Amino acid sequence: MRLRNKPWAREKISAHPQYIIPNPEEAKGHWHEIFGNNNPVHIEVGTGKGQFVTGMAKQNPDINYIGIEMYESVIVTALDRLIEAGLPNLKLLNVDGAELLNYFEKGEVGRVYLNFSDPWPKSRHAKRRLTYKTFLSLYESLMPEGGEVHFKTDNQGLFEFSLKSFSEYGMLLTFVSLDLHNSSFEGNVMTEYEEKFSAKGQRIYRSEARFQPRP
Repeated sequence: MRLRNKPWAREKISAHPQYIIPNPEEAKGHWHEIFGNNNPVHIEVGTGKGQFVTGMAKQNPDINYIGIEMYESVIVTALDRLIEAGLPNLKLLNVDGAELLNYFEKGEVGRVYLNFSDPWPKSRHAKRRLTYKTFLSLYESLMPEGGEVHFKTDNQGLFEFSLKSFSEYGMLLTFVSLDLHNSSFEGNVMTEYEEKFSAKGQRIYRSEARFQPRP
């Protein structure tokens, strides 16, 4: 994805600390205090322009959401959505999703959403895929027993790889759809990419996988 440079983005991010949390490592272990309640915390890794996470926060006011996006020029669009919506149950982090351990304690995150992640199609780049085993281990380290990963993509190869990765890691697949928009799934909130791809007639793949207790 080619990003358009927005030299003003950093200043805008700094001007809204109530929405994009500054120094998020200081929030580790204190997210319930930041939200002011004990509701579950769900995160989206690679939140992009924020359409999905904003829609989820509107749809589920009793769940706290955190959208994680590393690119300043992208997260400012998510910030605009959040400012307009004024949702008390949504925060944003302008950080690298590979460094989640810096921002969350064990048990703080109940669910991870991965939507239209970079497929990294070359075999030598498999370790960069957000459903690779090292990333699954990272997510598991943030969750209580039974935490879940919900995954959507338009890329069949990445979907097949991810199902295999979930299974080999010992996760329980609780939902799999090879054509989400022609399934009985209810309450789907679309991302910007999902709207674009589905409008072209492309299939959307979706799965839910749950971490199992370790023996």
